[in-house]
Amino acid sequence: MNEIINYVKPELIVLAVVLYFIGTGLKKSEAVPDKHIPLLLGAVGIVLAAIWVMATSPFAGPQDIAMAVFTAIVQGVLVAGLSTYVNQIIKQNGKAE
Repeated sequence: MNEIINYVKPELIVLAVVLYFIGTGLKKSEAVPDKHIPLLLGAVGIVLAAIWVMATSPFAGPQDIAMAVFTAIVQGVLVAGLSTYVNQIIKQNGKAE
């Protein structure tokens, strides 16, 4: 887990927690099939990371915009993966061996 956290911007760690709770809510509501929840969390993570990047980055040209898009996608996928990873740790700790 430390390897993943090293790549996630510290300001976005809270986003992993938010995505965890969104995923838990989706699972309990049964509105979305379980196999689609990670993809949905990835999309939500990318959108929320994009909002953060747009709010915190200056845009002086096309290179800045391309970097912002790249950062939003990478950070969104990483926080979604982190939330899924935490979910699996919780599930595995609850299982008897």
